[in-house]
Amino acid sequence: MASSNIRLFLAFFWFVGLTVGGCLGQLNPSFYAKTCPNLAKIVNGVVAQALRTDARAGAKLIRLHFHDCFVDGCDASILLENAPGIDSELDAPGNQGIQGLNIVDDIKAAVEKACPRTVSCADILTLASKESVVLAGGPSWVVPLGRRDSRTANREGASNNLASPFDTLDGLKRQFAAQGLDSTDLVALSGAHTFGRSRCGFFSHRFANFNGTNRPDPSLDPAYREQLRRICSSSETRANFDPTTPDKFDKNYYTNLQGLRGLLQSDQELFSTRGADTIAIVNRFARSQDEFFNSFGRSMIKMGNITPLTGRRGEIRLNCRKVNPVPRAEDGLGHDVM
Repeated sequence: MASSNIRLFLAFFWFVGLTVGGCLGQLNPSFYAKTCPNLAKIVNGVVAQALRTDARAGAKLIRLHFHDCFVDGCDASILLENAPGIDSELDAPGNQGIQGLNIVDDIKAAVEKACPRTVSCADILTLASKESVVLAGGPSWVVPLGRRDSRTANREGASNNLASPFDTLDGLKRQFAAQGLDSTDLVALSGAHTFGRSRCGFFSHRFANFNGTNRPDPSLDPAYREQLRRICSSSETRANFDPTTPDKFDKNYYTNLQGLRGLLQSDQELFSTRGADTIAIVNRFARSQDEFFNSFGRSMIKMGNITPLTGRRGEIRLNCRKVNPVPRAEDGLGHDVM
């Protein structure tokens, strides 16, 4: 399917979702059409600039978006640093070492210069994720906008609600179902691991004595295991998620799973768990990149609309890492008590 047809298909999906109600009805792709008409172009430009010096920039941004949405919805709470009354989600186990905040800062600075006090950090994360995928050769989709930023963080939620690289399929399904996401969403969104890197400490347990068996993980191809073992000089060393096209957004993630070359245990579980409904979905996406791209766009829209703050709830942060001072009425940055 041509990229223009993909966009039309996803635009239709958004329209149908809007007409039947739910969170999509609170957001609108044209939200900034008058107040910040060049927003998408600005975000694309900063992400493209970051990619010139950091091939991992796109993967960093989409990871921030995922980890934000899975904790109290897509409200940019993940970006808040420790402050009085705020225990940062960045200190939760699943977020320690997470990167990309500097890129978000650069996007926010460029957006503030063009459209002061207008665009939320939550919407910036959402748009930056889409532009990261597009710039890596992946699909585009319609992004509903109008999210506002939280004035609180939830470190406990970040500690409990984020999927782990050590999770079984049942654990992954529970995490996704809690957010209203099904097996197709799980497999499609996991496809974001078609680009980016992971630290060896997240998968080296698969090399030997896996689950106390005194043997390697049987779902990890032996030749690939030895290749990874040679790469992993320390737990902090990074390996490509996709050993074939590491910086391109394509369907190779799924063909890698079929060849037992999923980097993380949580990746390979999608294909190697006996009797799982996810196996057929992996096979379908491995056969058709168009089908993967269509599903990925739909699932990103769905994830991006997990309990957004809209209207006068939350605020438009001036600094994505800090809540605003309590605003005066004339500032136009009002928030409710959250």
